[in-house]
Amino acid sequence: MVALLNTIVLVMTGIIFQYVLIPAHIADPFKPNLLIILVVYIGFRSAFRVGAVSSFLLGLLHDSLSGINFGLSGFSFLVIFFLYHEIANRLYTRSRLLMMLGAFLATFLHAFLSLVLLLIFSSSAGVYASILPSVLPQGLVNAVLSACLINVIPLAGREKA
Repeated sequence: MVALLNTIVLVMTGIIFQYVLIPAHIADPFKPNLLIILVVYIGFRSAFRVGAVSSFLLGLLHDSLSGINFGLSGFSFLVIFFLYHEIANRLYTRSRLLMMLGAFLATFLHAFLSLVLLLIFSSSAGVYASILPSVLPQGLVNAVLSACLINVIPLAGREKA
């Protein structure tokens, strides 16, 4: 019960920072995506059932608060969770360097999946112009911030399969 309450407080704090405080103080391409960092953490350390549902719900929450097409980030976050959860058994997931690399690559994967899905399902022609220039700065900021947040995020226990 305490772990659930800690997780809810952590997600609410991340949402407040990502959508209220950070946009007021940081320029656009350097805004971190705290929810991607949380999905990477969940992918590395959480159980499959809980992690899949929570990453999809975090993506839907990101879509509803950011104003993009609904379900786009939900699908992207779910794919990121599946990939990272599959490789988590083969790696030392408590590593700060792995968390940084995971957040950096997850930013690129999220942008790539969003771009592909928008090109398939959207009728706008210049959608790549808004996604591509901000991927590298956001990936670097996410990597640095994930190294700082790895000690703040509570440890999620693995569920027995």
